[in-house]
Amino acid sequence: MSKRLFPARHPSILRQVAQVLGALVVLTIFAAIAPSKAKAATIAGAYDSVVILRSADNKNRFLGSGFVWGDGALVVTNDHVAGMAESIRIVDAKGMEHQGEVIGRDPVRDVAVISVPGLKAAPIPLGPLPAPGDEVWAIGAPLELGMTLTRGVISAHARQVEAAVPIRFLQHDAAVNPGSSGGPLLDSAGRLVGMNSRIADGSRYYVGISYAISADDLARIVGGLVDETLLPFPKLGLQLRPVTREIAAALGMEPKGVLIDRVYPGALAESAGLHAGDILVGAAGRDLETAGDLAFAIDAALGAGQMALRVIRGGQEIAVTLGFAPATSSVLALRGMEGAVLNRVSSYRFESLGLVLDDDARVTTVSENSPALFAGIIRSDIILAVNGKRLSAGDLRKLEITAPTLILLQRGGGATLHVMLDPWDTGEGIRAIGGANVLDPAIVVF
Repeated sequence: MSKRLFPARHPSILRQVAQVLGALVVLTIFAAIAPSKAKAATIAGAYDSVVILRSADNKNRFLGSGFVWGDGALVVTNDHVAGMAESIRIVDAKGMEHQGEVIGRDPVRDVAVISVPGLKAAPIPLGPLPAPGDEVWAIGAPLELGMTLTRGVISAHARQVEAAVPIRFLQHDAAVNPGSSGGPLLDSAGRLVGMNSRIADGSRYYVGISYAISADDLARIVGGLVDETLLPFPKLGLQLRPVTREIAAALGMEPKGVLIDRVYPGALAESAGLHAGDILVGAAGRDLETAGDLAFAIDAALGAGQMALRVIRGGQEIAVTLGFAPATSSVLALRGMEGAVLNRVSSYRFESLGLVLDDDARVTTVSENSPALFAGIIRSDIILAVNGKRLSAGDLRKLEITAPTLILLQRGGGATLHVMLDPWDTGEGIRAIGGANVLDPAIVVF
């Protein structure tokens, strides 16, 4: 015969226990929901500061995301979102359209600043650097879906994603996709901790690895663009690869530094006297373990206009001084230039559009984020004709492209196709950016 927990003659005890347990459950639920609702309201408040960017022409192309900065008349986004546009259509959180003018851009650090005089919105307050495990929220317009909020955590910080870029990114796992670029990354208090800028190299869509420029770096870069003090990152004309254990064994040295694969003719590296086969082991007073170390050494030395290098050549260490190109403003000086006409580059050669050809007119290099890449040209393509005319490799290298150009390509197996190469168009599509060369990921181009 089973025994009851409470005798039948004391039903009130059961009621009292049930009431106490019920009250505890309600209090627990309220304690969990109240902060959650407060947090949601705080995050939602940032929506008013987020904007969508579209092209200012009749194509009205979707470009990406951005957010209000400073006094509310500026919008910050990625340079790869703004592209080569001078004017951009800004759509605010209420659906109102504004005309914006790009007043500063840094293509290497991937930041652009847009002046939007008619935009009245409060900026997102800056927050401290988050730690791994901290909760973060991403707002943007992925895949043109309109404003979208996703949640994640900081996976790592101080992550250098692209070796030729002196930026250490925040890595997080809040879902972002093409179109999210330029949108803000917030902490749980609704403060700005970064700008979402890219996804994992080699992937077209979100795979759990997202990268954001930290708010600290963003403040430094945006401030330098606005007051025109940020020095542009120089193009050295170097193609490098790390000295691996295998390479070091072949050279009879310790695995350190970076090996010069190629020096581009007429570039800064050639002027400094660097040669293919040289090994860079030090720059600006610091040892070079990776090509990424060189990017930060360059960034630190920009103000001096030159940088001391330690180079191993023929087994001997020598000193080389590398001068940087004269500093030119990375800002499109549109402010205070009413009525002025901006000079438009009228002609390009293939190499300046991201293409390097061998003597058989075969493409050996396609630069990342170049017009050639956006046109769909890939390594190993052979250029058969330009605007219907067959040209030798020598003539192709000297060819001046002055208008959108039709190129006939031949690919592996003999397949042929045409592509339009337009240096003045950023392209219809959206693609993730990254520094990886999928055919030879060890190579870094400065």
